[in-house]
Amino acid sequence: MFPRFRIAKCAITLLLASWSGSSAADWQATLSKEPAGNFPELRPLRAFYRFGWSGVTAATGEIHFTKPSNDRFQLEGIGRTSGFVRALWKLDVTQRAAANSHTLAPIETQQTENYRSKKIVTHLSFTNSRVTRARTEGQGDKAETKSKEFAFPNLFDLHSAALYLRSQPLKQGSVYRLAIYPATNAYLAIIKVIGREKISVHAGTYNAIKLDLQLKRIGKHLELEPHKKFRRATIWVSDDTERLILRIDAQIFVGTVFAELQSVHFDNPK
Repeated sequence: MFPRFRIAKCAITLLLASWSGSSAADWQATLSKEPAGNFPELRPLRAFYRFGWSGVTAATGEIHFTKPSNDRFQLEGIGRTSGFVRALWKLDVTQRAAANSHTLAPIETQQTENYRSKKIVTHLSFTNSRVTRARTEGQGDKAETKSKEFAFPNLFDLHSAALYLRSQPLKQGSVYRLAIYPATNAYLAIIKVIGREKISVHAGTYNAIKLDLQLKRIGKHLELEPHKKFRRATIWVSDDTERLILRIDAQIFVGTVFAELQSVHFDNPK
């Protein structure tokens, strides 16, 4: 699946070397500069998703989106593997993310991963110029924490990136280029609006905006590198005042996996 012959490795090395020179600055100049749009903000809600591949459910998740104060959005999520997958790979995840409700810039994110034999806690703290990461593995006396800073202006996390994108016009053919720091590394996310169509998911049938997502890893010298596990994804967002994520089909190193909206309940119905 990945290049193994010398000639292929040499070709990739030469390609990356060419990117790490002038292109390291060039790609930064292409990042989206538009501020947060004036699209209506998302109402507080609870949404339930299932995850899997080839129609088989491998995990479930729930998110609770709120606005606890006038200047803050908050997302709380829980997820767990299920069925026969859980017997092979036990994982329980919780996440809490906060973003500025006016600028949609990230404030902080904390994610806890509980596996069968280990626990990982990742905390991200954002400013306008950098992100500080603290990552703890293990529990009790065996816990070890490592810290890292990544200096880069106007980074997003996954929560704030989703809020920023839904605030934009999302016109046909529009392209958005965002620098994102989800957990342990930074990525250039390239999102293109490729169409509008009707889609049916478990939660219902919706008119949807269809997006294409590509990712490139941002190296320590700000050079772009191929993502080793992710190829590309198609995302469907409801074409209405909510712009909910309805479905994601992602091509990754194990094949095609999906996430699909099962149900949604608003805290304050219209």
